[in-house]
Amino acid sequence: MDITLALGGGGSKGNSHIGVIRRLEKEGYKIRSVAGTSFGGLVGILYAAGYSPQEIQAAFEGVEQSRLYGRTSEDGPSLLGLDGVRKLLEKLLGEKTFNDLRIPAAVPAVDINSGGEVIISSGCLKDAILATIALPGIFPLHRMNGWDLTDGGVLNPVPVSVARMLSPGLPVVAVVLNDPMDKPLRPHKIPVPGILPKTIAERLTRMTLAQSLDIFLRSVDVSSRALAYYRLELEKPEIIIRPAVHHISLLDKIVVADVVQLGEQATEEILPQLKRAVSWPARMGKKIFGAK
Repeated sequence: MDITLALGGGGSKGNSHIGVIRRLEKEGYKIRSVAGTSFGGLVGILYAAGYSPQEIQAAFEGVEQSRLYGRTSEDGPSLLGLDGVRKLLEKLLGEKTFNDLRIPAAVPAVDINSGGEVIISSGCLKDAILATIALPGIFPLHRMNGWDLTDGGVLNPVPVSVARMLSPGLPVVAVVLNDPMDKPLRPHKIPVPGILPKTIAERLTRMTLAQSLDIFLRSVDVSSRALAYYRLELEKPEIIIRPAVHHISLLDKIVVADVVQLGEQATEEILPQLKRAVSWPARMGKKIFGAK
C-alpha cells in the first residue's frame, strides 16, 4: 500500500501532519515520498530525513514557542525573525542535504522577484525549509541560489503537483489545513518574542501594527483557501484529509499533542475511503474523498 503525501501549509495547524503520518504508518501504508508547503515542508523533510512521528512531536514539544520568532542580524525586512527556528533546524538537521534523505522529498517556494514557483529538491535541507516557511512580510525572505524566496503557499498551498512529480502513478494523500471557503475568518494575534517583559508584550498586541497584521493575515487566509480549493479541483488528489484545526490561527501558541491528535482523528475518519482509493487501478479514474 504505497502512497505519496502532499502536506499543506498552515502554521501552527501543521502539527496535525504528525498525527496523520503516525496513523497512516499504523495502518500499514508505506509513504514513498513527501511534498510539503510551509509547515508541511518542515514536517515532511524531518520525516524524510528519518525522524519518526514520535520524534518529531517530541522535538516540537521541547521548543519554547514564544522564542521561535526572535530577530537577529541575519534577518532581512520582516515583522518577525526566525532565530529560534534556525536553532531548531541546526539541532535536528545540521548540514544534511536532500541526498541524505531516506525517501524523496521536495518543497515549493516562490521567487519574489520573478514571481515564479521554485521546487526545491536538492541542496541544504535547512535552506529549503527556511525558504518554504517564509510567510510574506511576517518572516524574512530566504536567499538561495540567486533567488529571494518566500512561502511556497503563495502559489501552491497543498503541493499535490509536487507529490505527483516525486512519485508518478502513486495515490496522493493530500492533507489540507486551509479553512473551507464557507468558514468565517478568524482574528490573528501577533506572537511576541518571549524575551520581552509582559507589560511591553501586552502593549504591542494592542498597537495599530498588530491590528494591521490581523487584517493582512485574514487577507492571506482568503486568498490561500481559494487558491487551495481551485488547485485541488484541478489536480484531484486521490484522498483529502482535513484535520479539524479551523479554530487555530497561523501563529497561535498551541499544545502540540492536542493538535497531533486532531490529525490522527481526521485520518481515522477517511480510512475506508483511503483503502478503496489505494486498491483501485489508476485507469479507473480518480475521486476526491474527505470531509468538506
